[in-house]
Amino acid sequence: MTIQNSMDKDKIVYFGVININENGRTIGAVDVWRSVITKELFCEEKRLGILDIVDYIGMPKKNTNEKWCIAINKNRAGKDRWKLIKIIKEGKVSFYDTDDESIVETIVHDYKISDNIWWSFLVEKYINKTVEISKELRIP
Repeated sequence: MTIQNSMDKDKIVYFGVININENGRTIGAVDVWRSVITKELFCEEKRLGILDIVDYIGMPKKNTNEKWCIAINKNRAGKDRWKLIKIIKEGKVSFYDTDDESIVETIVHDYKISDNIWWSFLVEKYINKTVEISKELRIP
């Protein structure tokens, strides 16, 4: 008799999308999948005009102390203004800029970037919504 682990029965299903708009025009999206059993989220960014295949196979993973987040540069416009990142609740976080050549280091408080150049919002709060990034969201 074989006992199966509950993870063997787990399925990852499409959960929704976040459309990223700038001045009323869609400049990208984040596709969100979710584990049926663990409810863990998996995300992939899609920027208009970018057709590159990612360098990993399977669902992107994050640590249990991280959440998926959209980081937005306050000084840019267009598809290079935003980036899907993993964020912690408190402390320093580093991520590759949208150009993937420079590293951004910033401070995070309560899963939000606290920076003069970048702002952010959590993926989990905006699934199946359109987010206008022309102005920084006033999130309570």
